[in-house]
Amino acid sequence: MEISHIEHIGIAVKNLGEATKYYENVLGLKCYAVEEVKDQKVKTAFFMVGQTKIELLESTEADGPIGKFIEKKGEGIHHIAFAAKDIANALVEIESNGVQLIDKQPRKGAEGLNIAFLHPKSTGGVLTELCEKV
Repeated sequence: MEISHIEHIGIAVKNLGEATKYYENVLGLKCYAVEEVKDQKVKTAFFMVGQTKIELLESTEADGPIGKFIEKKGEGIHHIAFAAKDIANALVEIESNGVQLIDKQPRKGAEGLNIAFLHPKSTGGVLTELCEKV
């Protein structure tokens, strides 16, 4: 598997508008995109910090993954995403090393990327996402 860099850090928030104010008004970052990913029941806002993105995630439905995460753990860091090439083959390699996959095949994510998640039970407690530009 070839990882080139941290693609983004995903942060679960209750209110995207309120959270965006902090990142823009306090940290001085600029939100460059807001997008809803309906099949993941989430609305996202993106900020650039050098080469790395910060992705704020607000659940659009209480039973969505982000809604459940916030209910269980509260707001905060949800996942770390790595930019990788050929994630379909990377998933096969990763699974052969005993890592539990959430996604057996890549799927469409925000910003038109192919994405796949690795289960935190197999990654030292960190939900890990692989992202690939298509």
